[in-house]
Amino acid sequence: MSEPGKTWLTQAAYDKLKAELDELIANRPAVAAEINERREEGDLKENGGYHAAREEQGRQEGRIRQLEELLRNAEIGEAPDADAGIGIGSVVRVRYVGDDDEEKFLIGSREIAATTDLQVYSPESAIGEALIGHRAGDEVTYETPTGAKITIEIIGVEAFHA
Repeated sequence: MSEPGKTWLTQAAYDKLKAELDELIANRPAVAAEINERREEGDLKENGGYHAAREEQGRQEGRIRQLEELLRNAEIGEAPDADAGIGIGSVVRVRYVGDDDEEKFLIGSREIAATTDLQVYSPESAIGEALIGHRAGDEVTYETPTGAKITIEIIGVEAFHA
């Protein structure tokens, strides 16, 4: 299980986020040039292009800070073995008791969602917290943020592979 403040990532997810960070950093001069070009167009109060370029720069700088913090605190590794029970990096198949529908999702961080089509639940979410440590065949009841109690049957557990 991840330490507090750490985010578990597969190597593939880490590499993808690192590539995004590198691209954003490499794009800084182009964004600065765009701002300077728009500034030359005249009155800044009525210069929509200038303000749009400044907003884009702010978004990119925010994402750069977010990625730097995330990668600095990343815990890179392989998903736990399914026999060890559900943990961060487990792909879980469940059936809601009283319903025949199955759901398959990943217990982990949103950052690895870019590498998968699976729904991702945080280990700190109500369902994530309830499932940690359980195995296939277990029935687990958890309370949603609205106070509803939901019982699910764990049908299968497998390690996540990006």
